[in-house]
Amino acid sequence: MTVLVGYSSKYGATAGIAERIAATLSTAGLPAEARPVADVHDPTGYDAFVIGASAYLGSWRKDATRFVRRHHELLAGRPVWLFSSGPLGTETTDAEGRDMLTQAVPKQFAEFAESLSPRGTQVFYGAMDTSKLRGRDSLVGKMPAVEKILPNGDFRDWPAIDAWAQDIAREL
Repeated sequence: MTVLVGYSSKYGATAGIAERIAATLSTAGLPAEARPVADVHDPTGYDAFVIGASAYLGSWRKDATRFVRRHHELLAGRPVWLFSSGPLGTETTDAEGRDMLTQAVPKQFAEFAESLSPRGTQVFYGAMDTSKLRGRDSLVGKMPAVEKILPNGDFRDWPAIDAWAQDIAREL
């Protein structure tokens, strides 16, 4: 069984999560490869899929959404898991006391839950290096209060990512 861990990553944090998931699946004996979804033109050679993207303002990146919609029929007939990365920082709840990961679920998860019936969905904390911001994003990085909006650092929870990937491996 060959697994595609497809991803869309703007600055590399989501790519790192996808690579870790693929490595964990491979270690468990499942051939897996992490690839940007924009580079996957014919996914028919894969038996299972883990698709992830960074989320901004409540939405997955467009190329991940397009990939899932374009290959909907194929994905609906195979095991699929979805993940997202996005929340930054060490806070587990927002100012209203709501769980940060629950609040960061991209709207596409609801759409794909009905059409794909994924076996699992997960939101992970992301990472931010404001020195790598480009284009319009770099203007945000220069704002005086940016540290509160976009805290610098790697907030990915590697044990949680590994545990989720191990659960996928056990299910497959």
